[in-house]
Amino acid sequence: MSENENTASSAALVTAQTRALSNGAVIRLEGLGKVFHTDEVETHALADIHLAIARGEFVSIAGPSGCGKSTLLSILGLLDSPTTGRFDLDGQPVAELTAGQRARIRNRYVGFIFQAFNLIGDLTVFENVELPLTYRDGMPASERRDRAMRALERVEMAHRKNHYPSQLSGGQQQRVAVARAVAGDPAILLADEPTGNLDSRNGEAVMDLLRELHAEGATICMVTHDPRYAEYAERNVYLFDGRIVEDHDRTSRAVEELREAGYEVTG
Repeated sequence: MSENENTASSAALVTAQTRALSNGAVIRLEGLGKVFHTDEVETHALADIHLAIARGEFVSIAGPSGCGKSTLLSILGLLDSPTTGRFDLDGQPVAELTAGQRARIRNRYVGFIFQAFNLIGDLTVFENVELPLTYRDGMPASERRDRAMRALERVEMAHRKNHYPSQLSGGQQQRVAVARAVAGDPAILLADEPTGNLDSRNGEAVMDLLRELHAEGATICMVTHDPRYAEYAERNVYLFDGRIVEDHDRTSRAVEELREAGYEVTG
């Protein structure tokens, strides 16, 4: 990468971060790192990550295999802890939370969508969607059922509520997984390769659904290896060797393209 390209990339990264902070960051990472120790091997999965995600943003995280994408998403979802650095979730320093507090926040404020669907085979579609809500303290059974049904209607799977996962196609299973993730009205949706096990038609259908949820105000952070699906997001973060090397939103990308074409852009 040339010096000019490096300068443009760094400027775009700062612009995207600054915009997220000014819009009220629900996620804020400062100098975050993650090191795994296996026997005598030390693996640096993430290094010096600085990232701010504003409420209502749709951010994609891309990069080659092994670059730290899924590790970063696990930390954002409170499934893992960083080795170094600071992580604030909606203004709360995560390091100060007890294990019980982390579990309650994960259940109430974070929705997960996994590549492998992770539906429970012995439960019906409806029961899979309702299950996380049973861990909500004080939520009446009637409200659980109502939320689960509304979520299934949202993804057009209410008519399959009494079926089991094995009776559904891959695309249908992922729709159920999305319903399970949104039933609790989470503050942020974390999607780890949500189209990875789907063909292009079903992958696009799931991405259209995520785009609709974002248009309704959802905050979404999605890991993907597919550049087609990364373009559904309004902001694209690129990891390489555990570090953020690019961070572009649509506005900064458009300005950069105009400048590269020879136009003078101010501001």
